[in-house]
Formats: sequence, C-alpha cells, structure tokens
Amino acid sequence: MLAASLCRASIIVALVFAFTPAADAAKKKAEAPKTDLLKGEKWVTVWTASVQGPYPVGNPSAQPVLKFAFPAPERGARDQTFRLILQPEIWGSKARLRFSNVFGTRPVSFDGIYVGLQQASATLFPNSNKQVMFGGKANVTIPPGESVWSDLITLGFTSDQKTLTGRKLAVSFHVAGESGPMTWHAKALQTSYVSPPGSGAQGAAEDERSFPFTTASWYFLDAVDMMAPADTRVIVCFGDSITDGTASTMNGDDRWPNVLSRRLRAAGYRAVVLNAGIGRNQVAGPSDYSPQNPYAGGPSAGARVERDVLSLSGVNSVIWLEGINDFSKNGNASSDTVRTRMKDLIARMRSRQPGLKVFGATVVTALGSTNAAHGSPEQDEKRQALNQFIRTPGAFDGVVDFDSATIDPATGGLKPEFVPESTTGGPGDKLHPNRAGYLAMGNAIDLDMVMGKSKELRPTAQKKK
Repeated sequence: MLAASLCRASIIVALVFAFTPAADAAKKKAEAPKTDLLKGEKWVTVWTASVQGPYPVGNPSAQPVLKFAFPAPERGARDQTFRLILQPEIWGSKARLRFSNVFGTRPVSFDGIYVGLQQASATLFPNSNKQVMFGGKANVTIPPGESVWSDLITLGFTSDQKTLTGRKLAVSFHVAGESGPMTWHAKALQTSYVSPPGSGAQGAAEDERSFPFTTASWYFLDAVDMMAPADTRVIVCFGDSITDGTASTMNGDDRWPNVLSRRLRAAGYRAVVLNAGIGRNQVAGPSDYSPQNPYAGGPSAGARVERDVLSLSGVNSVIWLEGINDFSKNGNASSDTVRTRMKDLIARMRSRQPGLKVFGATVVTALGSTNAAHGSPEQDEKRQALNQFIRTPGAFDGVVDFDSATIDPATGGLKPEFVPESTTGGPGDKLHPNRAGYLAMGNAIDLDMVMGKSKELRPTAQKKK
C-alpha cells in the first residue's frame, strides 16, 4: 500500500515546489519565517534534538568509531554529506527545517539539502526525495552562534498519512568546504549515515551507496516543523539523560517520551511529544558555557530553555525531569539551589509564554549507582528533598511521579528489573532505567492532566461504555 501511494505521489511531487519570499537566509536568526497558513492549521514542531555543544564533547550511546568519517574534530565535516534519520511525531504535507550553528566557531555552508522518506538503512523510497531551499536558494551559510529555518517544503509522499505512522524521515545535506566544530546532539539512539570526507554532494541520491559510515548522533539539524490541525497540542519533555534515553534500546524508540506519545495516540488525542533531553544536563550548572569552554551535558536548563522549549512551534506544556546531575560529584549543588533555579525558570517560562503548563516530574533514584559520580546517601537525601518540593502544590501545574514508578521500596534503589541496560547489553549502572523502566515511567503519566482535559472531556473513542 505504501509503495503504491508513493508511486502515485511521484506525479504530484513533480508539480509542487517549496516557496517563501526571497530573503538573505544567511542573516536569518532562529525565528521561523512568516507563512500564510490554511484556516484551521498551524505550524507544529514534530521533531527536535537539543543541541549541546561542539562535537565530540558529549556522551553518545553505541557510537561507532568515527575517525574515518571525521578525522579531525576541530575541522569537523569536510566536503561530505550527512543523511540524518529521524521520526516525526505526526506527518503533514508541508514542512520546514531548522539548522543550527549555535556552537560553531566559524560560518558553515550547506547545499544539496534534501528531505525524503527512509525505506531502510540509508536507502529512500523512490521519488520521495525533495530539495530544500533557503530564501529561494539551494544553499545557505549560517554564521557561528545562529540558526536558520528553511523555506516551506511540500512533501508529495504524505497523501496517505496513516501508512506513515512509525516511518522515518531522511534529511540529507552537504557541508561545503570545512564546517569547523560541529553543533550536534550526541545521544540520538538512532542510526544515521555519513559519506566520506571529500565525497561531495550526495543528498539527491536515493540509494545507500554514497553513505558507508554510520553515526549514533545528530548534527546541525535541531528542529522539524509540519503544518497540522490547529487543535494539535505539543508537549516538550525537558531534562537530562533519563529523558534523552540512556540505556534504552538503540533504534527502538522506547524512551519514556516515546511511550507517552504512543499512549496519547492510542487514546485518541491529537498530540506531539518532543524530547528535549540532554545527557548530563543540569538545572543550575555549568555557570559558564561556550564553544571554547564546553561541558558534556550542554548549557544549563536556564541557558537553553529559550531555544529548546519556547522557540519551538505550538508548545502547550512542559514535563520537566531534572536535578540528579546537579547532585552528582560534578555538580554538587544543594537542593535549595536547584529548587530556587527551578522556581525562577518556571516563572520565566510562564512570563515568556502565558498559558504554558509546566509539570514537575519527580527525580528517579540513583542510590547505590555504580557510576562514580552518583549513588551516595547524601546525594539521595538531596534528591528526596527536591522531590518533596516537586510534589508540594504551588510551583508546578501538576506532578508526574516517576520516583514512585521506579523505586524498589526494599532498597531505595531502582527496581532490579529496571537495571540491566538495553542499548548494548550489560548489568546497567543503577542510575538509568532500561526499556522496562522507561515503559513504567511512560505509563505513570496522567494523560488527561498533560492534555489539560477533565475526565468528562476525554476522547469519545476511549470513554468506557
């Protein structure tokens, strides 16, 4: 059915073109372009990957050896093409992409930019690949510290959206010359593809021959928007590695935000769940972050909330799970400091976007962790104090109790079945839940609460008879 739909769609693809008023794309900031929308529709961010610094600073999972793809990290990519694989939360016929050079130290130039539908590996469905333009041009240069949105792209393969659920998008782009330090998201837990240095622009090709190298990270691309019905709600999951998905299955899409997304879809809600987690991220630290002075966990929550939450399209609510790294030996903050920073940031988010709902998630235990920076009784006391604040009415609009869903009452640590890690196998670190743990977390969330619905307003299809 999907192949037949794509074959029919190929005729349509030849007739549609991306459009936007001509502009100097190199001067655009992260603000999305103004586009006339159809009545009853709006832009919705359907995928995001919070950028965290210059490659290779970060903590990816299951990362292949990259010395052949990127021989010199300080030089970055050189005359080569990326084919990034990502899963949109929902599909629409119109899309736009945001590329970031926020942590670069020199301008980076892209051309040969395409978006298509992944068939398998780096191979695309025939006739699904669509060229992406910036200000009416096929190339764009992004200054250091900035981000740029593409022009509107009309996707010809989305006419039968039911067949696209669970399928993945392939975004291909060529780095012209050398990129310098690459802005990236380390822990994608998704296989993407890279051509060799010096191989030129290969994004138009729909086969896999030009992409011998794999990576478990995303580079430069940090948001995808699609046009969706105006009643679509967007939930951002903001946090650290336990939101990013450490110890979950590689290419399995079973982080707790993924579980929440599938539950909402099954319950009949029209919703998007975005993952804005960064491994090792903190609420209060680091105090000073720059491309010249990076930290593996990226900028603090307060330093990145504008880009990673408030600048995304259509956001209605935030589920915030964070704090365990602030109590590690690297962070060593007090619970009072983290609580104060949380209060300040909640007030800032609400002031910046009136009506935004912010839900607090209790921090999962790390007691007894084999990770050298975590697991002490003193750190657990701080965690429990922070959880008491999160559970106390007043600061948040509601509570997601991940702690109760994952803790073993007999030991105070994670439940034993949640410990062995799911990415590459192994005993686990008693800090990051595995797939079973993330499933329990995703199932612990009150869907009506995060959707702003009363029990009487639940989707009709799910009402008990």
